[in-house]
Amino acid sequence: MAFQRLFRQAIFTLIGFTVVTAIVMAASDIAITVNAKGRIYQHAETLPARQVGLVLGTSKYIGKTPNPYYTYRIEAAESLYHAGKIQHLLLSGDNAHRSYNEPWTMKRDLRQAGIPEETIHLDYAGFRTLDSVVRAKTVFSLARYTVISQQFHCERALFLADVNNIDAICYAVPSPQGWAGVKIRAREVLARTKAVLDSFILNVKPKFTGPKEPINGVSTSKD
Repeated sequence: MAFQRLFRQAIFTLIGFTVVTAIVMAASDIAITVNAKGRIYQHAETLPARQVGLVLGTSKYIGKTPNPYYTYRIEAAESLYHAGKIQHLLLSGDNAHRSYNEPWTMKRDLRQAGIPEETIHLDYAGFRTLDSVVRAKTVFSLARYTVISQQFHCERALFLADVNNIDAICYAVPSPQGWAGVKIRAREVLARTKAVLDSFILNVKPKFTGPKEPINGVSTSKD
């Protein structure tokens, strides 16, 4: 009887934990989506002009196949620059080892697209979205900028910007459809839950914080 009672208690505890976890995940997902309303643009014509565009990094290839997430972001950065919607590009991504360098790869492709060297700036410590968003302020002294990424990623980036008192908007580029999009969306729910916990419970900060590297000619205030 004692074993049965303990077993039932364990089952109820597990069910309760599962329900609470599901509620927290759903609430985080919905809140982050709602929070970004009105600040995500899908057409360059309606995007307000800002001095700097923050391009969030990802791998150029998945295996030997070009990564559409990367391609869309680079194409958008190029088009926004030439349209006069941004004057500088901050390329933020992972620099895990010598053969994998997201910022340098993005810079190479943008230079080939005709973007001037002096308008491109690299953040090699953008290991996570949190690092990229916060380091743009703490290292590069940017109080306002335009994020360039997919819609789901934009929403999370804007949440992190708000938590850290950054005036950000986002240009949402297309997302791949089909099964790949479904898998990414499922992962995003977990990433959003982690973003909320990191921001309000764990107080997680970027892995690396300095030194400061202000971008010449770019305003450091929100005005």
